[in-house]
Amino acid sequence: MSVMMKKLTHTQMIVLGYLIIILCGTMLLMTPAASRDAQATPMVDAMFTSTSAVCVTGLVIADTWEKWSLFGQVVILAIIQIGGLGFMTIGVFFAIILRRKIGLWTRGTLQESVNILQIGGVVRLAKKIMIGTLVFEGTGAVILALRFQKDFGWVKGIYYGIFHSISAFCNAGFDLMGQEEAYSSFTGYYDDWTVNLVIMLLIIIGGIGFFVWNDISIHKWHISRYCLHTKIVLSVTAILIFGGAVLLYLFERDNTLRGMDTSGQILCSLFGSVTARTAGFNTVDTGALTDSSKLLTVILMFIGGSPGSTAGGIKTTTFVVLLVYMKANLRNQMYCNVFGRRLDDGAVRKASTVLCTNLLLVLTAVLAIITIQAEPAIDAAFEVVSAIGTVGMSTGITRGLADASKLILIFLMYCGRVGSLTFALSLRGHKTEAPVKEPVERIIIG
Repeated sequence: MSVMMKKLTHTQMIVLGYLIIILCGTMLLMTPAASRDAQATPMVDAMFTSTSAVCVTGLVIADTWEKWSLFGQVVILAIIQIGGLGFMTIGVFFAIILRRKIGLWTRGTLQESVNILQIGGVVRLAKKIMIGTLVFEGTGAVILALRFQKDFGWVKGIYYGIFHSISAFCNAGFDLMGQEEAYSSFTGYYDDWTVNLVIMLLIIIGGIGFFVWNDISIHKWHISRYCLHTKIVLSVTAILIFGGAVLLYLFERDNTLRGMDTSGQILCSLFGSVTARTAGFNTVDTGALTDSSKLLTVILMFIGGSPGSTAGGIKTTTFVVLLVYMKANLRNQMYCNVFGRRLDDGAVRKASTVLCTNLLLVLTAVLAIITIQAEPAIDAAFEVVSAIGTVGMSTGITRGLADASKLILIFLMYCGRVGSLTFALSLRGHKTEAPVKEPVERIIIG
């Protein structure tokens, strides 16, 4: 590790690292070899796709199968994997294999990258993350390959199994189903239990967070021994998945779910709720959703997955902390308590900052896009939240956006992956303590 890199803060290193990967992906995707028509791709379009892949979002300016050659698809898959796991996790894992010494600064950056509470055991966690990823993605790839070979043959079936397993686990949302119909995603498999369950499980496992993996692997089924963080993540994940599925069923039973049998309606409702949390696949036409379903999807996308995972959004823990804080204030309680534990004030401040930062970015971006071009506000909001939540679901307007609007979404996807708060903190450098504190004066709130 160079002296210059060690002068960077951990957050600055993370922000810079993802930027470098995005730029490398952009240059590779701009080459004629990456395009199916052997033509060079414009820089903005290549950067949009690279950012979407590295930031595991899934928003696209062209159908992945129709636009990109095999080389381009492999580039996208590679940077999805790097972006999903985090370059620090992969780097540390290779350092372990090569038996290189891992210094304190690298451990601190890794801790910040995977978003865990303490630096102790972070290298062991990186090893678990890589092994766990190999097991989950490998298992998913085998099952999907066995299913897809019936439709595409063994060679393409294996490739499709690997590609979609990695894309699902990393919550990326890129698919190759455009071979059948452009932008169709998994609509052709809306009632296929094998494809739906495997994709949903991979999305959920990738989205609950590496810290939760570690906690479950240590304590197994002894739920009472789980950390507060794990209890919150698992509880909220279950509530959002099943609650969202019920609401989507009620909103869509006379719309996109009409004509399906009960099995198909259940699968589509569950899949829509799971994928809205940051995966970006779809089994029904997203653009045809009712306004109620679009708004519900926006809410689910905004909340997103859990900290230290492949998912985006403000995160489930942020959502819970804010709800608990609101409840405590409404009941005039001194402390914020959940699952028999008291939350520290720092968690409340950070959650409030994350919420306000993301809301400000969303509102500014929506206003900018509907000013640049005439798009319905609900569709613009959908794309914006999908970008900052690194979800990838789209009502279909992304591929028709002007370059200025694409650059806005690129910035949002980048902030969504590194974390809007992390990005903001990276600009201030090292933390300093103010030498003088200003006098306190009360103001009226509410």
